Amino acid sequence: MTTSAPELVRVLGALADDTRWQILDRLGTSAASASALAQELPVTRQAIARHLTQLQDVGLVTPVRAGREIRWTATADRLVEVGDQLRAVADGWTRRLQTVKRLAEAADSDPDPDRSG
Repeated sequence: MTTSAPELVRVLGALADDTRWQILDRLGTSAASASALAQELPVTRQAIARHLTQLQDVGLVTPVRAGREIRWTATADRLVEVGDQLRAVADGWTRRLQTVKRLAEAADSDPDPDRSG
């Protein structure tokens, strides 16, 4: 499934915040509760909860109930999907730049008939 451009912008916007990035990075190693994240990061539990909600809204984290605790995990499929889309954009730019380079090199190697004289 390909994420629409507006949705991709929302995901990248969520990732643009340093605290949300740190939370996502941390959750990439193992699940954690908001309380545990607040102990590890220099952010209050309430702020962590707001950041987790924003990450959940764009599909980057998932809450999992473990008894009375809610533990959060990073959503690998969503991250792979976003990464694939970014890779496709990068590949497109690489192809364009290779074309420009090839055209520039061809122009340098072709003698200019207007300069002979």
